[in-house]
Amino acid sequence: MPDLDSIFAPQGVIKEAQDLAAATFGADAAHFIVNGTTAGIQGMIMTSCRPGEKIILPRNVHKSVFGALILSGAEPIYMPAELDSELGIAMGVRSEQVEHTARNYPEAKAVFLLNPTYYGMVSDLPAIVATVHDYNMAVLVDEAHGAHFSFHPLLPPSAMEAGADLAALSIHKMLGSLTQSSLVVQQGSRFDPAYVKAVFNLTQTTSPSYVLLASLDVARKQAYFHGGKMLRRTINLANWVRHELNSLPGIYVFGSEMIGRPGCAGIDPTKLCINVRGIGLTGREAEEILRHDYRLQVELSDTGNVLALITIGDNKESVRKLVNAFHDISRRFPECSLLEREILLPGIPELALLPKEAFYADKRPHEFKAAAGKICGELIMAYPPGIPIICPGEIITEETLDYINKLKQKQAWLQGMEDPTLEHIWVIR
Repeated sequence: MPDLDSIFAPQGVIKEAQDLAAATFGADAAHFIVNGTTAGIQGMIMTSCRPGEKIILPRNVHKSVFGALILSGAEPIYMPAELDSELGIAMGVRSEQVEHTARNYPEAKAVFLLNPTYYGMVSDLPAIVATVHDYNMAVLVDEAHGAHFSFHPLLPPSAMEAGADLAALSIHKMLGSLTQSSLVVQQGSRFDPAYVKAVFNLTQTTSPSYVLLASLDVARKQAYFHGGKMLRRTINLANWVRHELNSLPGIYVFGSEMIGRPGCAGIDPTKLCINVRGIGLTGREAEEILRHDYRLQVELSDTGNVLALITIGDNKESVRKLVNAFHDISRRFPECSLLEREILLPGIPELALLPKEAFYADKRPHEFKAAAGKICGELIMAYPPGIPIICPGEIITEETLDYINKLKQKQAWLQGMEDPTLEHIWVIR
């Protein structure tokens, strides 16, 4: 129907809505995505890298990136993310680390970054973008959890404000569009918007939901006219919760004191990383207690933390339920000494085959505990947050096996492998 336009070659109402989105997010062009931010991330990498070309990226990226490496045939050059061993979380990357890696791999076509990390840590994106552009590389940003950054001065700078070339935004996560609807924005002359669109058309469904498209437009309109006011309330609510929880013995929620540490140039105050190790619980245990005893669902849990997102959909009543629940949990589980330090992430495994080569190679199951030295044929990750422990094409080490076993003992939710018990792991023949 002509009046409904076509997402494959927008000329009418979809083009008008995308132009309004570009202006709203400070970009030169915007592309509506109805396959989720996963499709946006894959399209960005396929746009910037041809088979065999290198892309620089931190290890703590979302699993969708590894699908993009398989689809594009690109070669990953990993940068270690900074770690906070007490909280047990990966932070951002230092600008010095990015510069060092770009200098060592000047042939790389792009640098892929997070803004922010799942836990709300922000790298010094403006400085990194300037450095990367000096090496004539593109800057691609996974801004899945930062779509709201453009709408309040107390939030970190958005990817477009920092000068990035392409960014994928999960409008459905932070700004209220329907799940699966996302936005890719771009600026500058490095990529032709028509070519970017042609790449997205390779994987975009031929039956796009106009309900999803309309929800993107409505969420954009709400953010443009009311985003500042709504986010001011959201930030105030989050800061109140942070203050209340930090008053409880054994509970810790990091805040602005993290800024300035390696890999943390800023934080998103609306994300509450609630560390519960001081009351003798794992994050997984705390999530189950919140869900079954208090009917509260958090965003994720890991070995030591639960992550709560305070969004524009929250109000005093909803956040008070979270605070009251933790007051009660604090009484049920008194403060205790930390008998065990947080598990440290293993080193980045050596790459023996490109992800695409490994994905299509012949594989066979091998006994998990005896797999050291083999080339991994599958992806294993803890999800959420979806950071891979080992990827197809990487050499399995004893350190990696030991780390996965510790996660199993802590009942972490492991995904990606064909054998859910992990008695066997698929390796390259």
